[in-house]
Amino acid sequence: MLARTADSLFWLGRYMERAGNVARGLNVSLRMAALAAPRGTESAEWTGLLAATGTGAHYTELYGEPTPDGAARWLTLDTLNPSSISACFEAARRNARAVRTALTVDMWEAVNDSWIDLRKLDPGDAGGDRLMGFLDWVMSRAVLFNGAAMDTMLRDDAWRFVRLGTMLERADNTARLLASRSDAFGAGAEEDPANHVQWQGLLRSVSALRAYQHMYRDRLRPARVVELLLMRPEHPRSVTACYEEVNDILSVLAMSEGEDRVSCRRLAAALRGRCVAQTPARLMDGGLKSLLSEVIEGNTHLGVSIGKCFLVG
Repeated sequence: MLARTADSLFWLGRYMERAGNVARGLNVSLRMAALAAPRGTESAEWTGLLAATGTGAHYTELYGEPTPDGAARWLTLDTLNPSSISACFEAARRNARAVRTALTVDMWEAVNDSWIDLRKLDPGDAGGDRLMGFLDWVMSRAVLFNGAAMDTMLRDDAWRFVRLGTMLERADNTARLLASRSDAFGAGAEEDPANHVQWQGLLRSVSALRAYQHMYRDRLRPARVVELLLMRPEHPRSVTACYEEVNDILSVLAMSEGEDRVSCRRLAAALRGRCVAQTPARLMDGGLKSLLSEVIEGNTHLGVSIGKCFLVG
């Protein structure tokens, strides 16, 4: 496969996943901010969300302290934010168009129809009382795209690069969400009732609340929340599950071994190993922040390494 084709497929997967992740995070933060308002901690909720999307510094540079309306506009339709929902759909459609013949009809329509519908939107349709409906629509479009890829695409290299981008983006999102709420997972966290809302919000951000209830059949406990989102391969948005799939894909793509490709696979395996080697008790005892920093930084390096190995330089 040509490197430029692989590059477009990889970033198509990343941008569609990112759009859905931003919508999930914003959806939950809107609810969390409403609960935080009586305690005067609403601003911290928006600051944490912007940090989780990796755009906090850029927002502050342009607009100063985050406000509910400002943060929502920044994450949905602001053209100055390269990770806003509108920017993600625009980039996804541009990449999909470049590799149109490598996609199935269902995948192309999921991307193209989303882009067309977004261009028809009035800014008011993504704000105020209509914001929640807009976010539900974005999440449904991301799910539609992923479902089309899983159900209609041949399991060839084109599918692998789309899936590789999706899983790398998903691992990064889960790690950043955990990092943005890491203060709710320290020693004695269970004694603070306010942390319970943080754990619940985090699980909702990755659609894992029902999975937690099914697996543990117990009230929310911080160690188990971290275990589920970092280490349990059963949940498709856990960091470990994402890196397991990244490893499997890289193993197939790197059949013609070169030193760069071996290094790429080793980095992915090392990231997974760092997660599964931990214990919830150790992370609750102060190791969570440092581990998440390693994962987030390592994920960035892995993306660069994948680019050098397989994609357009």
